[in-house]
Amino acid sequence: FASPRDAIAAGIVTIPQELRLVPTLSIAENIALGDLPVRRFGPLATIDRGRMREQARNVLAELDLAPDARAPVASLSFAERQLVAIAKALHRRCRIFILDEPTAALEKREIARLFSVLARMKGQGTAIIYISHRLDEVVAIADRCTVLRDGRVAAVAARGAFSVNDLVEAMTGRATREMLASPRPPGELLIEARPDGVTHVRMRKRELVGLAGLLGSGADRMIHTLFGATSELMVVEVRSNKHRLASPRDAIAAGIGMVPGERSLGLIMNQSVRDNILLPNLGAISRMGYLDRAAGDRIVAELMELVDIRPRQPDLKASALSGGNQQKVILAKWLARRVAVLLLDDPTQGIDVAAKAQIHALLADLVARGAGAMIYSSDLAELARLCDRVLAVRQGRITATLDRSAGIDEPKLRSAIGG
Repeated sequence: FASPRDAIAAGIVTIPQELRLVPTLSIAENIALGDLPVRRFGPLATIDRGRMREQARNVLAELDLAPDARAPVASLSFAERQLVAIAKALHRRCRIFILDEPTAALEKREIARLFSVLARMKGQGTAIIYISHRLDEVVAIADRCTVLRDGRVAAVAARGAFSVNDLVEAMTGRATREMLASPRPPGELLIEARPDGVTHVRMRKRELVGLAGLLGSGADRMIHTLFGATSELMVVEVRSNKHRLASPRDAIAAGIGMVPGERSLGLIMNQSVRDNILLPNLGAISRMGYLDRAAGDRIVAELMELVDIRPRQPDLKASALSGGNQQKVILAKWLARRVAVLLLDDPTQGIDVAAKAQIHALLADLVARGAGAMIYSSDLAELARLCDRVLAVRQGRITATLDRSAGIDEPKLRSAIGG
């Protein structure tokens, strides 16, 4: 194939990890883009918007979705955009369907619906290539599994001949080891806020607080609100100092950092690893109006080693890194700034098992050193393993708090969020 157009014409459709949607266009326009229905009036042709919206509603219904097809994609959450990207691919009725981390931000209900659609497509003769680091999903649906490590095939196995642990060992070269939260005595009050506008939330030093909620619950939005990245004005107290957060700039000045769910929002992709790490920290390496490049190079080298960014090439563009290493660059820039509070929006979705374990270890170390962290995750088992407390969110409100002292597990979390 000379271009993606040739592949699409041959019946090959791909859903990449970085979604290729146009934020300013509507849901229906994004789904139909490249295959627009038209009405002809002699030699003239216009877009048939009524049919376009009807086609969008029909394909969204296959995923049990019923949003306003006229709504702009920019108004959707990341998980909702992921479902629109899947609907766009389903609209094309392909022969070969390639999905790269399609469930990274989805809840179990949406995942089950997607699997049902994939099973139907498979029954109709569509070949499906499913790329995922959610290994339980691979074990559940794959007829054949190929494991790649360092660009080479490390293992190939048929359905029933492999388990999650087998896949982890083939991917990493070592057996899996689950990280559990270690008991940490909480320190003094670090941050106080009302992320839902009602419930008072306090977080102390050496505390990792989780947010759990179904798709559309608003749990992920709370992370963005606390970072000043939404239209709502947030007033918080950090280290007993009151701050008005009208923008991310205000949050950063207050000692708050954020790892967004979409890595492209946390990085300047066409800039180097060095530039991305140093961007929020330029004041620390400025001398009389000039940047101390040697000091910056030392900081970058130390952090690339600490968080294990690979390859160790600070001049490499962020876009050239894997998803896991891009996430480590975002973490590194906040470690360099020594933020008091780190907010994380589904930080391990779509990354490999080894990188996920490293990020968990970095979070545990950050909190043990006296910082506080708040994490939203679509993976409830991850929250149960990592967090000291988990706040359950429904319809934009915190409705329950689960504490490690009383036991936190996935069934309790699912019950608390109404899943």
